[in-house]
Amino acid sequence: MYEPRTYRHWVKDNELVSFKVVVKETDLYIRATTNLEPKALKLVMKYRDMLEQYIERHPSFFTSLKPISIKDDAPAIVIRMAESAKTAGVGPMAAVAGAIAEFVGTELLAFSPEVIIENGGDIYLKSLKKRLIGIYAGKSPLTGKIALEIEGEETPMGICTSSGTVGHSLSFGKADAAIVLSKSATLADAAATAIGNLITQLSDIPLGIELAQKIEGVTGVIIIKDDKMGLWGEVKVCPTSI
Repeated sequence: MYEPRTYRHWVKDNELVSFKVVVKETDLYIRATTNLEPKALKLVMKYRDMLEQYIERHPSFFTSLKPISIKDDAPAIVIRMAESAKTAGVGPMAAVAGAIAEFVGTELLAFSPEVIIENGGDIYLKSLKKRLIGIYAGKSPLTGKIALEIEGEETPMGICTSSGTVGHSLSFGKADAAIVLSKSATLADAAATAIGNLITQLSDIPLGIELAQKIEGVTGVIIIKDDKMGLWGEVKVCPTSI
């Protein structure tokens, strides 16, 4: 079922230009100081081609739900996904949305000092000032009530979400939102999947927090289930009027 992407407007700003890039399953909503759509499109196609060609030669990279070994001569995005998946204990494709956002965003920084990329609920953020990012947790009463507060000097940063109740991504849990912060959006995506898989009921929130603490490179986590929320790490939340 189609999920309206209203959360795409929950990163508040008035000065950045917004545009979309869609290639097959990849659907990016990008904000930058100028319209970089042609450059972003080329980058999306470049990284998708790398992944598709690698998967054609190594189908297990696409299908495995567990970490797998790869060759050293694999493309950089494949290596980063495999490393992040190993760190989080999930299959490499659990990191694909965060990886595309991160690799495209990093290259766009050559043309814009600020870049915000949202890819299916996963965000790559490079900002020069404080940003408030509204939290979308499906039917949870906390949706739209709170926001993440991110300082410019904390970026670049990945802010990635896994949900067992929203969207089409594979999750074995029932969390309304497992949101992970990391310097790497690729790792944040893989870790969010791993943590989200653990949450089937309210009493699982501490287990998710415990796992987040064990994943090297994770700097913070927010877990939302129904009307309850658990926090750990370098996370600042505030009420929002979004």
